[in-house]
Amino acid sequence: MRLRTLAALAALSVTALTACGNTSGGGAAAGALKIMAPANVGGGWDQTSRTAEQAFKSADPSLKVEVYNVPGAGGTIGLAQLAGEKGNGKLLMTMGLVMVGAIEQNKSKVTLADTTPIAKLTEEYEIVVVPAESKLKTLADLVAAWKANPKTVSIAGGSAGGTDHILAGLMAKAAGVDPKQLNYVANSGGGEALNLLLGNKATIGVSGIGEFAEQVKAGKLRALAVSSPERLPNVDAPTIKEGGLDVTVANWRGFVAPGGLDDAAKKSLTDLVTKMHDSQAWKDAVAKNGWIDSFQTGDAFATYLSEEQTRVKAIIAEMGLVS
Repeated sequence: MRLRTLAALAALSVTALTACGNTSGGGAAAGALKIMAPANVGGGWDQTSRTAEQAFKSADPSLKVEVYNVPGAGGTIGLAQLAGEKGNGKLLMTMGLVMVGAIEQNKSKVTLADTTPIAKLTEEYEIVVVPAESKLKTLADLVAAWKANPKTVSIAGGSAGGTDHILAGLMAKAAGVDPKQLNYVANSGGGEALNLLLGNKATIGVSGIGEFAEQVKAGKLRALAVSSPERLPNVDAPTIKEGGLDVTVANWRGFVAPGGLDDAAKKSLTDLVTKMHDSQAWKDAVAKNGWIDSFQTGDAFATYLSEEQTRVKAIIAEMGLVS
């Protein structure tokens, strides 16, 4: 009896070790997939992660998907955690242009070179908003307030050095205002920035269109301008260029996985994300949120990431955000 009991326990232990063992090589399709949103609930990365979660489940109802948040420092805290998951083929991290700037801004020891690029998903233009009762009615009013005293205009946006900060700095520069003088209030997610605006604790807000769209439609926020080269059909606002500032900016988001993936795990994740992207649920969400489908995988996305790091570093250096 004792021998049978020990044998049973040994078999149970082997089963447990097999279930919890090395997750590389098996790929996400072999079990539950986790998606890390390296920001607070309510922001663009969180929104993208949870939208993808539903699209993954639509594309493969048998797949278990879990989204979790690791906020802070423009996603670099989440990036550091991802580095500790080397070889894990069942984990994706949502990231994008914001993280590229934050890595430079925060002098992060972990960089995107420590990850496995999986796919670029979307692009999204930015929107500049004010609380509904704001005295700033147009972009010209904002420029006038900046020129009078940029410190009195508080700007609620995402992380320091991210897309929102870059857009505000480029707008200030185009308006003849020193970007270093801007009163930029960095937040870990769009939800925090929204709370500041709705509480009238920020003069203006800058974020992706999808993060403020519902509040603009509800009349709680007023759109001053969008960062697209031409007016957008789903937003009742002029472009920044129409407002007299020669600035256009598009944010982008995608997925990376931990470093150290073998070829089988990388292919499995890439195939899974491709299947998600091709689902009707994802296509419907892209249209609803006003996103631009910019799907890209493999070496093409890896090259794009490398080029973005060079480009963004030059921009934020010019703005005085990094030395």
